Amino acid sequence: MSSAKQEPGAKPGDKIRIESLTTMEQFERCVELQLEVWGYSDGDLIPRRVFLVAQRIGGQVLGAFDGETIIGFAMALPGYRNGYPYLHSHMLAVLPEYRNAGLGRRLKLAQRDDAIARGFDLMEWTYDPLEIKNAHLNIARLGAISRRYKADFYGASSSPLQGGLPTDRLYAEWWLKSPRVVERLRGDAQPVEPVVERIIVPYTIYQWKQDPEQRSKAQQVQLNNRASLESAFSRGLVAIGYERDAEGNGSFLLGPWDDKKEETRPFYMK
Repeated sequence: MSSAKQEPGAKPGDKIRIESLTTMEQFERCVELQLEVWGYSDGDLIPRRVFLVAQRIGGQVLGAFDGETIIGFAMALPGYRNGYPYLHSHMLAVLPEYRNAGLGRRLKLAQRDDAIARGFDLMEWTYDPLEIKNAHLNIARLGAISRRYKADFYGASSSPLQGGLPTDRLYAEWWLKSPRVVERLRGDAQPVEPVVERIIVPYTIYQWKQDPEQRSKAQQVQLNNRASLESAFSRGLVAIGYERDAEGNGSFLLGPWDDKKEETRPFYMK
């Protein structure tokens, strides 16, 4: 299915609309997008029936449309922990030619609007701590925090983008109506402080992951950062900020977190 043409001078995403997906044909398109975005093998694909179930049991399946073509989607499942209901955003995909135009953020904001309208206070998802753009979006722009780390969350991945590394993941907690999130989304968030520790992800990680001769460098960064983040979390620190420098390197900013600021205590579990 080809993408609709952009008008001369238009940016990708200028005329994109986001709507709920409800039909098997649309869910099948979500399967196709997984192949186009991540290059998964059949064993790692989420089948269309799971999208159908997510849509029918109180989750979310949202699609980004360029004309009549679905060029991205977000899928979430309902969750429940420690007596606290939430939505777990399991997957978000955008075709490569539509990236870097804010569409991922728009899909997250559409998820937030829908979640709040249905009474949810919290969304969570997992993300690769080596993916600099995703980490920056999640923490710096959306206002999520991270304080849980799971080594090799999914086991071996068939996606070439993983570079053969273990599927380590951080959990993002997005407290949808918290002052922190509201301020971030308005663009007037306060400076991140105090910063107790910084954990750096070099921009060259992408090159190292895809080059078999340099993959050991990526593996070492992953192991070092895994140990540093797990240690920080065990000491009560939380990833409360994220920065990118002029060279494209990323840095997790870790500091103390007062649960009294948010209604997170009933939910949080190490």
